[in-house]
Amino acid sequence: MEQLNHYTTDFTEQKFPITVVCDEVYFQQNIGSIFRVCEAFGVEKIIFTGKNFVLSERKVNKTSRNTHKIVPYEVYLDKSELIETLKSSNSEIIALEITSKSKTINSLVISNKPIVLLIGSEIYGISEELLAISNQATHIEMFGKNSSMNVVQSLGIALYEITNKLK
Repeated sequence: MEQLNHYTTDFTEQKFPITVVCDEVYFQQNIGSIFRVCEAFGVEKIIFTGKNFVLSERKVNKTSRNTHKIVPYEVYLDKSELIETLKSSNSEIIALEITSKSKTINSLVISNKPIVLLIGSEIYGISEELLAISNQATHIEMFGKNSSMNVVQSLGIALYEITNKLK
């Protein structure tokens, strides 16, 4: 068995109709990792929101491995503007959040609409304003005592499940 690298793998590049919305995700290492995970799963676009959002290319590059230069992204400092855009997008808005109505990610039903996947801040999760416009909420079933995991780990698991359903 031989370990392969970037030049010796033959993965088929594919884009999926998925936009990831990062609600007040501010930690630069997480932002970089979000780019990297989204590129790996063929996400069309990333949207960042939050009045204090900053993208430090030097810090982000440490974890993004230059994927922040190839994955399209937008920044909405005004969350109400983003909400109006999402509401008029005719997309299936899915919140990745444990809620009173969330279903496990493996039981998530995917429609034929483009997907907007909402992920929340490292501290507070998804804001009430964005949860209110979600069509459905999903969570990752966990078996320990902890009820949450890092936003990037959660995103990777969710994109794996969603892209497998879309293939």
